[in-house]
Amino acid sequence: MVEMTTKGPTGTQRAPRRFVFVLVDNFTLLSFAAAVECLRIANRMAERTLYSWVVAGDTETTIACSAGARFQIDMNLDELTRDDTVLICGGADIQQATTKRLLSWLRREARRGLKIGGLCTASYVLARAGLLEGKRATIHWENHDSFSEEFEEVNLTKSVFTVDGNRMTTAGGTSSIDLMLKLIADDHDEKLASAVADQLIYSSIRTDQDTQRLSVPTRIGVRHPKLSQVIQMMEANIEEPISPSILAKDAGMSTRQLERLFRRYLSRSPKRYYMELRLQKARNLLMQTDMTVINVALACGFSSPSHFSKCYRAHYDTTPYRERGAHASRLSV
Repeated sequence: MVEMTTKGPTGTQRAPRRFVFVLVDNFTLLSFAAAVECLRIANRMAERTLYSWVVAGDTETTIACSAGARFQIDMNLDELTRDDTVLICGGADIQQATTKRLLSWLRREARRGLKIGGLCTASYVLARAGLLEGKRATIHWENHDSFSEEFEEVNLTKSVFTVDGNRMTTAGGTSSIDLMLKLIADDHDEKLASAVADQLIYSSIRTDQDTQRLSVPTRIGVRHPKLSQVIQMMEANIEEPISPSILAKDAGMSTRQLERLFRRYLSRSPKRYYMELRLQKARNLLMQTDMTVINVALACGFSSPSHFSKCYRAHYDTTPYRERGAHASRLSV
């Protein structure tokens, strides 16, 4: 077991810190389970109860995660103590899972000074409640585009997790582990946090300076510096696409060399690859926001809805309007 330093008044033993995990419909099981396991293991390694937790929700019965398993709710959205830490557990279709009652409850608890965090896509819930204005936050990379379009007042990062005052957010997946290890280290010491990581077979603890997505070379399976440079420029300039000639010039090559590079490693032209990136962002915005199709088109670098619709249909075999309608129908089932 681990000898540790409890950060509190000399000669006193701090009362267990309680976490209130608020589950929303279709929450991601991994993010929730990873956070709870860190607390359980910390108690085991310390040989005493450092942490306790309860499961809450906007229901009185059970709630299902995105994998289908159901969880019993310990408490409804009741008033908490000022020492509680609230973690909202998000997942798929977070907009539909965000209830008015949950938002009102969060605003009330925030006014009382509670520490509040969002795991996975729950950053959206915190932002909707107005709890992230002017603060650093993160969210799963798949929701990054829609979040930044809707919440311009939030300083959105690509970090695995962020802590800004009384607000905490994670990018989802195993990033819950990184956040909890930081909280354990802050509450007690690095030695205990490292012991928890060892028990989890978690050999590389990330900080809020680490980014959530794999590097471009790793994602595309190609380690070519100039190709990576061009793709990074493309990803950073979706709303106002850069011409292949300028991309090539900035990367220190000719347009013909750029064409050959993309054909050799990605089996498509630079123009085609760029188009696929823009259409992927457009699909995310259609699924995750209420933006009009026209505004989605403009946000993804298309000068007209008709051109956008034509390109979208050629790639996804459906129109943007039908795509959004089909998605809405699936959610209503």
